[in-house]
Amino acid sequence: MYACWITVNYREAYGIYACNGILFNHESPRRGETFVTRKITRGMANMAQGLEDCLYMGNMSALRDWGHAKDYVRMQWMMLQQDKPQDYVIATGVQYSVREFISKTAQQLGISLAFEGEGVNEVAKVASITGDNAPALEVGQVVVKIDPRYFRPTEVETLLGDPSKAKANLGWVPEITLVEMVQEMVAHDLSKAKQHALLKQHGYNVAVGVER
Repeated sequence: MYACWITVNYREAYGIYACNGILFNHESPRRGETFVTRKITRGMANMAQGLEDCLYMGNMSALRDWGHAKDYVRMQWMMLQQDKPQDYVIATGVQYSVREFISKTAQQLGISLAFEGEGVNEVAKVASITGDNAPALEVGQVVVKIDPRYFRPTEVETLLGDPSKAKANLGWVPEITLVEMVQEMVAHDLSKAKQHALLKQHGYNVAVGVER
């Protein structure tokens, strides 16, 4: 907040060309591995290849506005090309739950999930498998569990951005859908998981980072 308002202050007081971009969650295969989106895509890919046993989550009902970093960087460039500097919210205006993100990730691996139970007892089981991207999994296997350690004391249940100003002023709209973004992230992490699985299969002791 300080960075935002000091930018406004210097812009108005000294005429400095400076814009604030208020970015909602922006993701890609470069996202850090401990952020929930990469944790999910890495974890599911690793389980599909037999490198992990289960994905442990916190609040799967949390709602987030996820967009692709490429779209957001394009918007950053666009707002810096304007004659008059202004502040913009960069978001998709659409939100999904963490649970939905997990399901969409699994779908990219040919896995259909069934969620059962409530609260800390909620789990996700493999309902069906198609294709050959998940040779290590079986129907009925529990692949997602809740771990209370991941509950945030200051959890924000819902985040949703309003990018209407960016659309009205600059004509910017996100071009990459959530499904396309998940597909890209899963493809990246599945490629890495297959490499690690192949090395382990041939007797190499490969360290695979697992967050538990």
